[in-house]
Amino acid sequence: MTVANLPPLLLSRLDVERIEALLEQPAHHGLDTAALQAELNRADVVEPAQMPADVITMNSTARFLIVDGQHGTGEERELTLVYPREADGSLDKVSILAPVGSALLGMRIGDEIKWPAPGGTLLLKVLSIRYQPEAAGELHR
Repeated sequence: MTVANLPPLLLSRLDVERIEALLEQPAHHGLDTAALQAELNRADVVEPAQMPADVITMNSTARFLIVDGQHGTGEERELTLVYPREADGSLDKVSILAPVGSALLGMRIGDEIKWPAPGGTLLLKVLSIRYQPEAAGELHR
């Protein structure tokens, strides 16, 4: 997927700083983080207090429509985007280091993105954001 096909990306300065620090940790040097780094590089960065409430930031909980491109079927899921240390294997949390986690960061309500998955391509559409730390006044979380 080319940058021209990707939705605009808005990230908070605090999230970018923390993710960059995470990527510098030796424990993550063997991981393929090129897609996440590319997302950080192409993003427009704003201060946490300036973050619109319709953007997925770290620790946001959002509802998605996940459409299986191969079968044309979709399901709604609610996921919280977390740092690896909070990813406990539960189905409602996704790590920023997971491919789908890096795809969700910075998306807005109504945005869609095609994402490769085993056996085909998934279309992810952001339906709503139930919780966003910045909108809740948690600017330094």
